[in-house]
Amino acid sequence: MTIEKSRFAGEKVLLVDDEEVILELTSLLLRKRGFEVLLARNGEECVRMVAEHHPALVLLDYMMPVMNGFSALKQIKINYPDTYVIMFTGKGSEEVAVEVMKAGASDYLQKPFSNKNLQERIDSILMIRKVELENHNLLREREFLQREIEEWNRELEQRVVNKSRELELAHKEIIQSEKLATLGHISAGMAHEIRNPLNSINLFAQILMSAPELDEENRNYVTKITQEVERIDQILLKMLAASKGEGEKLERVNLVNVIHKVLSDYKVQIDAQKIDVDCKLDASAPEIEADPVEMEQIFTNLISNALFEMQDGGRLGLVMISDAESLIIKVADSGRGIPTENLARLFDPFFTTKEKGTGFGLSVVLRIIKGYGGKISVDSAPGEGATFIVELPLLPSSVH
Repeated sequence: MTIEKSRFAGEKVLLVDDEEVILELTSLLLRKRGFEVLLARNGEECVRMVAEHHPALVLLDYMMPVMNGFSALKQIKINYPDTYVIMFTGKGSEEVAVEVMKAGASDYLQKPFSNKNLQERIDSILMIRKVELENHNLLREREFLQREIEEWNRELEQRVVNKSRELELAHKEIIQSEKLATLGHISAGMAHEIRNPLNSINLFAQILMSAPELDEENRNYVTKITQEVERIDQILLKMLAASKGEGEKLERVNLVNVIHKVLSDYKVQIDAQKIDVDCKLDASAPEIEADPVEMEQIFTNLISNALFEMQDGGRLGLVMISDAESLIIKVADSGRGIPTENLARLFDPFFTTKEKGTGFGLSVVLRIIKGYGGKISVDSAPGEGATFIVELPLLPSSVH
């Protein structure tokens, strides 16, 4: 009888039996069909050869010495699931068939068997194995693709979040710029109007200064008035210049000296309100290119606001640190803190929570700081005070 090559020729088949005649005849048939045949004579040898050679199929006798076929089958299915098993047995009971199939055998063949029956069973099981392994590979590939898609989706979602945040920040910057532009126009009008009564105050102060009966203490007070009038007038002139787009001549400014001067101006109020001042300024911090009046205006506003929040005493903290690119100054108070709903509007022109406030102070501070390419932010919670963080570049900004 002519024996045809199997469509699965080249696959490894392990034949396990303790009967030499079955090993010899069956291996001859398998080799003629084109299989690579491996032989083992007991269960232990079978498991060892499966581990070493990874055959596609094991033809395994049920009854053998050392380790029987059933024990070998269980180890193969646990450790080498890609190796399929056909069990041989001389016992024809249905219980044995059910037992080996439950343990993972792919088929069951009772001795004696015909060559034709064996060939058909082998080809059938190898076909099933081929289909199942392809399905497993497809499932693994699908799982891999699903994980990749999930990862891409997460990355895409994060990009959307980042872009949304960037757009939101850009939108806020545009709105802020528009508000500052509006502030510039309003400031120009107000500056013209304020300078008229300011001139009158300055004139009356000069008349008081010339009064012969004015004692030294009151003369000092009048001097203070004229100095403050002059400072206000300088601020108004700068507001007018800024609204017209005129650039200011910058000079080297020591911010430590500026802050000490502002604290000195508020000394009477600080003492009256029993405020503890904790001042940690870096004396070695480099100077910056700026307008000293504008720098004074920044810290006058911030310290004034802090003192307003501590009418019945508290702590005023000032910290200055520097790095290679900027100076960072923190002005902190121990007041009531800023309500969360007010934080977003804090630097808006006309926004104020003070009964007689104008809402100009912080918006002017923001305009000055942004003019130097700097930043200002606030960290606050109700009942925990507020900390304003000013960051000013060491090099002059082209925006100013």
